Amino acid sequence: MIKIKTKQRREKLLQRLKKSQKALIGSQLAEEFGVSRQVIVQDIALLRAQGEKIVATSQGYFYEENLGMPTVKASIACRHDDQEELKDELLTVVNYGGRIIDVKVEHPIYGELCGNLMISSVEDVENFVHNYHQNEAALLSKLTDGVHLHTIEAVNEQVLEKIKDELDEKGYLLEE
Repeated sequence: MIKIKTKQRREKLLQRLKKSQKALIGSQLAEEFGVSRQVIVQDIALLRAQGEKIVATSQGYFYEENLGMPTVKASIACRHDDQEELKDELLTVVNYGGRIIDVKVEHPIYGELCGNLMISSVEDVENFVHNYHQNEAALLSKLTDGVHLHTIEAVNEQVLEKIKDELDEKGYLLEE
């Protein structure tokens, strides 16, 4: 009987994700379904293992097809040293119309480490920086002396080039 309820909850959770046009926060989903946040995390992990395209970010969970992704992507190498530069780097991308999909670093033991960001607005940047400060967490780039990669998305090549130019002018873009 419990397995039926669990299966039904996962099906409802999946439908909720597919219908939503914004991030769904794990703790809010837990409250909605009357379970712990950890149960939602496990449900999401099992749904992803079944092939569902659910993206976990610092803002919550998205169903990949609902992101309305623009068509042009590029991987850019950046470096900055402090928290103010972090915020400025992210704001530069979103203020010129880009979306920061992820951050990646090359770790000597684990290889590539990646964190999903899905930052596309000033509000997303503010929330990310707030969460960073509130949780007193280390950035992935701390492992690599500030060097990191971002996958950036934009509506066209011209916007992508403008973002790169601005990041380069501010000294964040590593030489190609």
